[in-house]
Amino acid sequence: MKKLFIIFIYLGGLFGVDAQKTNIAIIPEPTSMSTGNGNFVLPKIINIQTELDKELQSSLSFLKSKLLNSTGYKILSAQKYTNPTIILAINKLANPAINNEGYTLVVNEKGIKVNANSNQGLFYGIQSLLQLLPKEIESKEIKNSIKWTIPFVNISDSPRFGWRGLMLDVSRHFFTKAEVKDFIDQMVRYKYNTLHWHLTDDEGWRVEIKSYPNLTKKGAFNVKREGYFGTFAPTTPDEPKTYGGFYTQDEIKEIVAYAKDRFVEIVPEVDVPGHSLATVVAYPELSCTPDAKNYVVRSGEQIMNWDGSHPTALIDNTLCPANEKVYVFLDKVFGELSQLFPGQYIHIGGDECPKNFWEKTPEILELAKREGLKDMMEVQSYFTKRLVKIISAKGKKVIGWDEILEGGLADGAAVMSWRGEAGGIEAAKQNHEVVMTPMDFCYLDYMQGDAAIESKVYKTLRLKTAYSFDPVPEGVDPKFIKGGQGNQWTEQIYNNRYLQYMTWPRSMALAEALWSPKSKKDWNNFTSKVEDHFKRLDIQDVKYSPAMYDPMINVTKTADGKLAITFSNELDDLNTHYSFDNSFPDNYYPIAKGPITPPIDAFQLKVVNYRGKELKGRIIVVPISDLEKRVSKK
Repeated sequence: MKKLFIIFIYLGGLFGVDAQKTNIAIIPEPTSMSTGNGNFVLPKIINIQTELDKELQSSLSFLKSKLLNSTGYKILSAQKYTNPTIILAINKLANPAINNEGYTLVVNEKGIKVNANSNQGLFYGIQSLLQLLPKEIESKEIKNSIKWTIPFVNISDSPRFGWRGLMLDVSRHFFTKAEVKDFIDQMVRYKYNTLHWHLTDDEGWRVEIKSYPNLTKKGAFNVKREGYFGTFAPTTPDEPKTYGGFYTQDEIKEIVAYAKDRFVEIVPEVDVPGHSLATVVAYPELSCTPDAKNYVVRSGEQIMNWDGSHPTALIDNTLCPANEKVYVFLDKVFGELSQLFPGQYIHIGGDECPKNFWEKTPEILELAKREGLKDMMEVQSYFTKRLVKIISAKGKKVIGWDEILEGGLADGAAVMSWRGEAGGIEAAKQNHEVVMTPMDFCYLDYMQGDAAIESKVYKTLRLKTAYSFDPVPEGVDPKFIKGGQGNQWTEQIYNNRYLQYMTWPRSMALAEALWSPKSKKDWNNFTSKVEDHFKRLDIQDVKYSPAMYDPMINVTKTADGKLAITFSNELDDLNTHYSFDNSFPDNYYPIAKGPITPPIDAFQLKVVNYRGKELKGRIIVVPISDLEKRVSKK
């Protein structure tokens, strides 16, 4: 792997590469980088030269804190030093080689210099600088034994896309203020700049709205359930509804300010008109259905039928588009949200809205007749267009899931394409802005490895597939593609440790897809860097998935009806060892080099990956009966 990386650098026209330079592992990969012979060693008194710009103070404080916590060195800052250790400078004349978020980073025998056209660019240059330092820079404890060296480099870097986002669903399971801040801290290490915050759904309303206090009083809590979401038994009246929570407006402001200091724009989502059960429980009069007064906030029991091209509801989890009270409600809710979130976008959801209750509601049928709406898709479009006008009047732009295309797309609305690329392609053809987040590449709640070892959800998304994501579909004008994002739905994510596990390293892959030039993407180079970053995450005490080390199990049947099992790996230098005798395989066990057939009466397969003598993967245990079922699914 190291030899491949050296060749890669050499072919890029770089110079003076030695063994130490192979340790450079910046994610996302910079636009251009050359290396020199040697390293700069941080002195025990670090002088940081920078302008006294108020906005720059957050970046300066961030850097000083990181250096102080791990090195214990004395950190000073001023506008001028004779021999500065680090220079942070905004270009007086914009550097045309980098955009507003780009930077240049030079490390040589004189010291370190980060230049940018903006404070945001400087912040991203600092992230790359930290990744050049030894992994112990991530420690919160002073490491006296470390020699703080930085390889000589010359980097010029800027992002490919302006929207580089991660979505966090806090409705299915609530995450505390501190946990949201932690999520933001992890994002910015990889130069993400957008947090899409999914604040409402059937399972909980998470933001204080002073005009409607019942949204949090009644809508923010449900009955705690653990197991597989979507399979839970219905709750009973005597079960305590104490699980959940919400953010006060003061807490929202604090998190928004925290994100701003790290150059992250928060895009709040209130999902309407579907996924609104928590809203309906709080204010039943906003529903089309009289029985809504008996509803409870969902805890994970089944409330939808997913057969067919569109979902149907077992209970009515929608707002009523024929009820004028709904639009008064939306005006006040989005009015308060507009004051809380200074960013330019508000997300209105719009996904998976069932229409079966609407089709039987006289008021909605009358609305359709009066407005000349030919079907329920156009009824939802009518609702969306009215909502877009409400939000636009508050100076905000609207973005929604690709279902808002159905029935006619509202003027000025941007589309987030999740059901593949088709919605994004269609929206771009209509000259609308698009954020690409197709589920087959970007749904971070999907399993990362074999279903026998992962918490079971709908599908599997391997790291290599996430890395192959390209936000610009073939034939689409790239000027309409704002960028992309990974989506972290939390139906099956109960706590912060598991949230981390499901986010990393796949979000590293998406970060490189959104920042780096396509020509710089290289799978082998990327996975080598990921292994370096695993060590950094260990020091940060951040959990991550090792699924890239696990084998993929492929099952077919021979002509005579016997199972034929083959294995493949995302990394080329792994060997797959296996057993059928119920013992635990290690590197002394047989290596699977072709199709294998279970012996007669074998009960289970155990399989594990090694790199030479080093254990890399996890032992996966699959009963033979499950392998048989995998064939039947093909």
